[in-house]
Amino acid sequence: MVFSANPLSLSVSDPFFDSWLRQNGYPEILEHRPTSATPSTTAPSTSSSTSTANGFFTSLHSTICILLSLFSTNPFAKLTNDDLAAPTPPWQVAFIGDYESYSFPVSGAQAQLRVQENVKRYARNYAWLLVIFFACSLYQMPWAAAGLIFSLALWEIFKLCSAMWGLDQYPTIQQTIIRVAQCVAAVILIYSGVQMALFSALSVNYAGMILHAGFRTLTRAKQASHGRSR
Repeated sequence: MVFSANPLSLSVSDPFFDSWLRQNGYPEILEHRPTSATPSTTAPSTSSSTSTANGFFTSLHSTICILLSLFSTNPFAKLTNDDLAAPTPPWQVAFIGDYESYSFPVSGAQAQLRVQENVKRYARNYAWLLVIFFACSLYQMPWAAAGLIFSLALWEIFKLCSAMWGLDQYPTIQQTIIRVAQCVAAVILIYSGVQMALFSALSVNYAGMILHAGFRTLTRAKQASHGRSR
C-alpha cells in the first residue's frame, strides 16, 4: 500500500512556513531549503576546453550576480524597534564566530536572506561599529572633531543662558535664538568637515555590514547562550 505525499491533507503556504521558522529561531533551515534557482545538471560537452571555459564564465557570472544581490537588497527591510532595544549579542561568540561560521552564499536569494536576518540579529553590533568608525574618522580629521566639540559646547552655553535669563517666558525670542544657533552650528559643522567624517564612517560601516551579514551563515540564536553556559 502506497500513501500519498500528504496523507492528512495538511498544507501550509511557503510564506507562512518561512515566517514561522524566523519567529521560532530556525533561520538555518531557511538557508538550506532548496530553491528553484539551483542550476540543473547539463549534458557533457564534446570539447573539454569549451566545457571548462563555459564553466568558468558561468561561475564568474554567478559570483558577480550574488555580489550584486548583496548590495542591491535592503538590509533594513525586517529591522524593528525591538531589534534595536534587544541586548547586544556577544562579540566573539555570536557576532564574530569561528572560521566555520562563514561561507560564500550559493545564490542571490540566500545572500539576501542572510543580509536581512543577520542585520536584524546583529543590529546593535553594527551600531556600535558605526560609533567606532565615526570616532576613528574624527581622529583622522582634527578640524572635524574640533568643529563638533565647538558645536556641542555652543548648545550647552545656550542652555545655560536660556535658564539664566529665563527665556522660557519669552517663546518668540527663544525660538529666534534657537534658529540663529542652529544656523551657526550648521555653518561650523559644514566648514569643519564633520559631514565628510560622518559620510566616511557610514560608507565603511555599510560595506562592512553587508559583507559580514552576507558571508555570515545563519545559526540559531540560542546556540551562543548554550555555548556560554557550558
